[in-house]
Amino acid sequence: MNKLNGKTALVTGSTSGIGLGIATVLAQAGVNIVLNGFGDSGAAIDTIQSAGAQAIHHPADMRKPQEIEAMFAVARERFGNVDILVNNAGIQHVAPIEAFDPQQWDDIIAINLSASFHTTRLALPGMRASNWGRIINIASVHGLVGSTGKSAYVAAKHGLIGLTKVTALETAKTGVTCNAICPGFVLTPLVQQQIDDLAAARQLSPEQAQAQLLGEKQPSGQFVTPAELGNLALMLCSPFSAQVRGATWVADGGWTAQ
Repeated sequence: MNKLNGKTALVTGSTSGIGLGIATVLAQAGVNIVLNGFGDSGAAIDTIQSAGAQAIHHPADMRKPQEIEAMFAVARERFGNVDILVNNAGIQHVAPIEAFDPQQWDDIIAINLSASFHTTRLALPGMRASNWGRIINIASVHGLVGSTGKSAYVAAKHGLIGLTKVTALETAKTGVTCNAICPGFVLTPLVQQQIDDLAAARQLSPEQAQAQLLGEKQPSGQFVTPAELGNLALMLCSPFSAQVRGATWVADGGWTAQ
């Protein structure tokens, strides 16, 4: 992986959770990181620097194209080209369709789908110019299957897989690749909220609620970890993945095998 040394990755939604896990693994391979998100940016930068790479943070609101453009300008000023783009930022809201708040729908589509279009269109010119780039879209098992109450999230993640395929086709004759990773349950704040809600609704202990949540969907009974997803992303950045294009890599503990 020494071929990645000195390259730059922009990872959206990366001040904690999956995004920070992926950024950390890339940093360990010598990749400089542009972090993004509303979490503790100081702690996230410390994590990346401890992994041996340089890092900056930009607080772009991924609902706003003009802020995404400003983030890319800062990234290029600091590091030059964005060589690796990881579209990870995401939010969730759970409600039946007829009770789904329209503003929540718009926000989820904007952050979970449209933002990836904007980052991709901004990253591609530099990647094409250098004839090398990696675009990794963090979709979800919900990009492949549905779940009740998650209409906007499922729609956005299905759309993200479609965007992945089109991007891969449009760059097929270049050194740029685009692929998607589809995690199952990862113990992020979003999933922790589902555990807490389940515990409250069914009068369960947190441990019981966690086991029940995993048992209903994820046959392994174990959470996928951010480090596992980071290493999968690292593999997609390697020379061995040069002809992996438009693929959906599932890491879901057997969820979609059922």
